[in-house]
Amino acid sequence: MNIRLDVYPKSWKDACVTAFLLVIIPVIYYFELYVVLPTFYPPWGLAYLFHFAVGHFILFNLCSNLLAIVLIDTSIAGKMLPTDGVNWHFCSVCETFVPARSYHCPTCNVCILKRDHHCMFTSCCIGHYNHRFFLVFVLYVFIATLYSTVYNVQYIYQFITFDSYLSLLKIVFPLTMLFVKWTSYQLQLSLVIVGILGCLFTGVLLYYHLNLILNGFTTHERGRQVSVYDQGKMNNLKIALGNRWYLVWISPCIDSVLPCDGAVWTTNLSTKGK
Repeated sequence: MNIRLDVYPKSWKDACVTAFLLVIIPVIYYFELYVVLPTFYPPWGLAYLFHFAVGHFILFNLCSNLLAIVLIDTSIAGKMLPTDGVNWHFCSVCETFVPARSYHCPTCNVCILKRDHHCMFTSCCIGHYNHRFFLVFVLYVFIATLYSTVYNVQYIYQFITFDSYLSLLKIVFPLTMLFVKWTSYQLQLSLVIVGILGCLFTGVLLYYHLNLILNGFTTHERGRQVSVYDQGKMNNLKIALGNRWYLVWISPCIDSVLPCDGAVWTTNLSTKGK
């Protein structure tokens, strides 16, 4: 795998969304482990240390998989590809023939091997070589937000009052009310709401992408009734996550060789192909 050096956002939308992600991760990290957690367990006690360690394990996997997504080059740039592939197509922008399942990204301005989609949170495309890291990243964001939501709801409940209509507005429109009147309570409530929304969003996202992978689809191919690349759920999982798919959830440092090179694909219609 090649390393991608041009990691800067290519659009203002990507820049804004990526910046939000890079800011919210350390903010939530500090809030959960140094504000919320000590209210449930005595600092540096056994229970506290357990949750503290789990929190850092989640943070490690979240950040390292995010870094892998951004740095691993999944484009066709600089790769030696055969020119007689079955069902290849010509990209007029890159001025080259590209493999089946590979498509041009107008934002990255390059063709991506087994292009799934362009992710604004990482300012890059998700393709053949970083698909594994994207799925595990989404998984750990979901775990982190679900984990924190369980404690956050209990934590913030003790501060909620219903003595005026402003109390309801603070809950329904936390971010808006944060700009109306800046208080530590309103900031904490906003972080709790962001965590809940993040949990719901990544939960749906995880289900959606895992379902696509298990059925042999990419996001680009999702409109088809049946995938011609469907090799059975177990093989589909290996194609996306590698032959050690059962270990990739532990750490992105674990090597898991992909059975395909991203250029030649086995189909359920023929031996090679589309």
